[in-house]
Amino acid sequence: MIAYPASIVAHEGTRYTLVRLASGEKALLVEGRAGGFEPLGQTPGGGVLCPLTAANAAALRARLPWLNPAPLGRRASIGLGDRLGLATPGHARAVQGSGTLPVFAQQSVRENARTGRTPQQVLDDAAWGVFQSGWQGPWGADADHLKRAEDLPPFLASGYTFFTIDPGEHVQAVEPAETPDALRARLSPAELAELRAAYRGRSYSLDSLTLSFDEESLLRAAVKYGRAVEHAVRLYRQIERSLGGKAFDFELSVDETGQPTSPLEHLFIAAELDRRGVRCTSLAPRFVGAFEKGVEYIGDLVELEDHMARHAAVTRLFGGYKLSLHSGSDKFTVYGPAAGHTRGLLHLKTAGTSYLEALRVVARREPGLFRRIFTLSLECYPSERASYHVSARPERLPPLDMLFDVALPGLLDHPDARQVLHVAYGAALARHGAELRAALLQNEEEYAAALAEHLGRHVREMRV
Repeated sequence: MIAYPASIVAHEGTRYTLVRLASGEKALLVEGRAGGFEPLGQTPGGGVLCPLTAANAAALRARLPWLNPAPLGRRASIGLGDRLGLATPGHARAVQGSGTLPVFAQQSVRENARTGRTPQQVLDDAAWGVFQSGWQGPWGADADHLKRAEDLPPFLASGYTFFTIDPGEHVQAVEPAETPDALRARLSPAELAELRAAYRGRSYSLDSLTLSFDEESLLRAAVKYGRAVEHAVRLYRQIERSLGGKAFDFELSVDETGQPTSPLEHLFIAAELDRRGVRCTSLAPRFVGAFEKGVEYIGDLVELEDHMARHAAVTRLFGGYKLSLHSGSDKFTVYGPAAGHTRGLLHLKTAGTSYLEALRVVARREPGLFRRIFTLSLECYPSERASYHVSARPERLPPLDMLFDVALPGLLDHPDARQVLHVAYGAALARHGAELRAALLQNEEEYAAALAEHLGRHVREMRV
């Protein structure tokens, strides 16, 4: 039995330690009051070994309050999605001492379906990782990209503290040639009267920028985003009722839509939420250019920086909520300008890059397994890419059978390979998940160090 030294903590007369057994499995060692825990057995010294079950995770969270997620508020933060349930110790190292607050549990309904995990399992895995790493600072749990009211209950029941609402299905397409009369016809007389009363004749001073609505721009914003805002408000009220007055983080995400969100449209969304008493912690607009999975930003950086500066000014008009960058991993040219324009009020979402770092470790240590995962990912790419913004072309990759094992980790530096592997994680985990997790547990320190370096670079470059 080997102890994880960082986990050792004595609290209210009982000592708790995460240990690794000879079988390779992890367990909780409780020395002192062990009532309320499901036991696995006893140690010669009288301690009680407990399996890492959901019930034991709940019992430990009840005793060690820092193992519970909490709202992070309007402070710089990073979402650290973990599709394997093994990344939190490395994530904790990445943010340690940085001042950037971590969201250790972050997974969407789509990701849960593909990984075969539940919201409770995601939260418990993060909590065990928090315990293993000795992290005692605040951390969040994000129910990511929630689209429907029926998606909320399992996240609420599990204790999530951050809710990202994706009302993209309610964003209405508005054609450039659509006339004001055609736009008016898409709104009711009552809606038109309310909008005109709220916005006609008003101007908004945003640093050196002044924005105002004329009739047509107001109609376009209202038709495009009005139903989306209404849907987000309904879900916000459902969360409020369910939590009974407890604080929570709330993010609105319109990043997965076809057209960029203009600063004036952002202002409309924020003003409509504000009118309805919805307090946003962060908002993710659809930026210009392409934020594709697992690769650098694609587009004109000068245009993006100007776009971000205007969006950041809108956030300050409404109290300074965070600007949120989705599909934000590996966009190293973007973090500095984004942090500067937001004055540090930035939330960065990452997920797949931690899975890619896991595959890099596997490529070094278990090349045969990596070859099987890569081959499967290539086979699945045409279908798996459908729900992701990616542009990889597998034909640009070298044939796998032409590469020596020593060259395999280098594929993780190839943009096309990164995206192919990124989007096929569901198929890879379904077929090779047990082997992959076993390989990572055998090389646990190497995986944590890789995450600390890679995600640590993200965190460092987010600083103002």
